[in-house]
Amino acid sequence: MKKILPDPDFIVWTGDDTPHVPNEDLGEEAVLNIIHNLTDIIQEVFPKTKVYSALGNHDYHPKSQLPAAQNYIYDQIAKMWQDWLDPQSQGTFAKGGFYTEKLLNRTGFRMLVLNTNLYYDQNKLTQNMADPAGQFSWADQVLTEAANNKEKVYIIGHVPPGFFEKKRSKPWFTPKFNKQYLDLIDKHHSVIAGQFFGHHHTDSFRMFYNTEGSPISTMFLSPGVTPWETTLPGVVNGANNPGIRVFEYDTQTLLVKDVVTYYLNLTHANAATGRWEKEYRLTESFRVPDASPASMHQVLERMANDRCYLQKYYEFNSVNYDLTECDSDCRIDHVCAAREVDFDRYEDCLAKEGAASIYGGLLPVLSVAVSLILTRQ
Repeated sequence: MKKILPDPDFIVWTGDDTPHVPNEDLGEEAVLNIIHNLTDIIQEVFPKTKVYSALGNHDYHPKSQLPAAQNYIYDQIAKMWQDWLDPQSQGTFAKGGFYTEKLLNRTGFRMLVLNTNLYYDQNKLTQNMADPAGQFSWADQVLTEAANNKEKVYIIGHVPPGFFEKKRSKPWFTPKFNKQYLDLIDKHHSVIAGQFFGHHHTDSFRMFYNTEGSPISTMFLSPGVTPWETTLPGVVNGANNPGIRVFEYDTQTLLVKDVVTYYLNLTHANAATGRWEKEYRLTESFRVPDASPASMHQVLERMANDRCYLQKYYEFNSVNYDLTECDSDCRIDHVCAAREVDFDRYEDCLAKEGAASIYGGLLPVLSVAVSLILTRQ
């Protein structure tokens, strides 16, 4: 990526840095050493670039059990990232794994880094809490102040709300936390310019709508650098080629103007020499003017109604690893996961799209995530 983009405005690192192995194969110090090594690599390659980093559910030991209070691992990572965090952010991060700062220290722009592992349905420590680490109330205050100060905000995190597009009805958040997150976005969508998450290792997105059905926000799910194959039961072709993406944005409004994804074709790399190359540019592949919520809504509608666009999206979803045809069930899984982050509306979507497929004759075919942000005026 240094050759492709030697001087990015900033880097977004959405977590999951350790091997996805049983807890007994790791430990606190092993987890910290891995994160430390990756931090050193990024600082060596991009020594002058600001990095905004979120914790993944595997960036703790035991995995996914991130606590809602200050602890040894939070403390140590805050120290590791001290070159990227201002003093107030270091304190906030040590207490709960989240923080906020002015984006590139510019007036009018803000980065909100969340620890959504606190809402993960595998986290046994937080399931019975009303607001783990007070993060929801804190984020509400940050976004309220952002509106008062006329700021635009990017939100980054690791575990996303909603459902996994490769396994029907597989959510990530505990239900009450999913609703709280949606309420937060709905309340503050006017200041939120984009959401950037990981966890899936796949290339996807999630739409957020108001009560009138108008698109109000988009969450971009970046593919993983690690070519990991999910171990979730029932998932077929759950692997991915390594992917890294560049977000091009308007420096005056934070509007996401385009998304360019680069990938390493492992089949070619194993046969010869590995080479990172451009996989696709969003505006070119889906024929939209930008990556705004309105444009991403168009992308979703084309996926839902045009078999060519759906197949294209499906292949991009695995970073061009799974090139098989996506049948009608596959279409339902991907469209409903992208369209409905709310649990009840997602189930309604499954029923509605399933009926349309059967009775309407609709037969379409169909980690560590590091995102580099490029200025494009």
